[in-house]
Amino acid sequence: MLYAEIRPYTVPETLEELAGPAAGAVVLPTALDWTPKRVYDLSDDVDLRMLYETVIREAMHVEELRNFLDPVLLSAVWQRLWLPPRARLMWEGRFPQLARRAA
Repeated sequence: MLYAEIRPYTVPETLEELAGPAAGAVVLPTALDWTPKRVYDLSDDVDLRMLYETVIREAMHVEELRNFLDPVLLSAVWQRLWLPPRARLMWEGRFPQLARRAA
């Protein structure tokens, strides 16, 4: 069994509680991103997706999701995020509208 199949993932109760920035540069704390990058430009599609993938994978507390994810940006990039299958299923199980956007 792979660790990604059993590790805990944090999912918010609602998308509306996500209050992260929608523009500018974002610096992730080392608790979420211990790579040399850590600064993400939200106007750059690759940076935006890397930031969202990192936060969704690594957040252990819902506050981290609230601080770094924006619901509009999340919905816009959701289908293009590379996420562990279990994390994607957990998010789409709570927010089926994310899965439906691709249809």
